[in-house]
Amino acid sequence: MQHITPAQLSDWAANMAARRPVLLDVREGWECQTASVSPAGLEFVHMPMQTIPARLDELDKTRPIACLCHHGSRSMQVAAYLTQQGFEVINVAGGIHAWSTQLDPSIPTY
Repeated sequence: MQHITPAQLSDWAANMAARRPVLLDVREGWECQTASVSPAGLEFVHMPMQTIPARLDELDKTRPIACLCHHGSRSMQVAAYLTQQGFEVINVAGGIHAWSTQLDPSIPTY
């Protein structure tokens, strides 16, 4: 599984544009309400980690997925699971926290 930084995500999305990449946020609802991103070139999809197995059929295997969470741990687990299920997935290392500290300090940290 590939890990990319938040700063690398826009280039990854641009390279995948023809395949309509997805940013899969696996945090809980309250976390998304606290801090969220919706970068250009990616469709934002929110599925808390525990709901992924039951909602697997909502994801399209033809579309590349970038997984995001708070610090990168949950998204790494989800990315590994999705890879085993036949999806093309990368993990956004450092999660939304890294996004705030590296790219956009207006995004709250928690």
